[in-house]
Amino acid sequence: MSTSKKLVINLSKKLYIEFNKALQKDCKKRSEFIREAIILYIEEKKKLNYMAKMKQGYLEMAELNLKIANIGFEIDIRDFKEYEVKLSESDLSNDNNSKKRRYILC
Repeated sequence: MSTSKKLVINLSKKLYIEFNKALQKDCKKRSEFIREAIILYIEEKKKLNYMAKMKQGYLEMAELNLKIANIGFEIDIRDFKEYEVKLSESDLSNDNNSKKRRYILC
């Protein structure tokens, strides 16, 4: 006993003509052609659904990722400012009363 099911479809005359042209071009039987078309349609829908879910996930994570990036950026700015302070302190003239040394940076 076959597990196949029959399918009856109605096509416009224009679509029916295009369908027959495609059958002749691909040298396929109608049932084989329709089966492949249905499989391709389902696979494409799955891909589009997956891409939509991925887009939604990226949009949901965007704010959190921005906060994490800003935390790192704020730390870098703080470290850079501390470095500039230390650099300016070491750039004092060679004063006999000062224990700081003047460094020449190239």
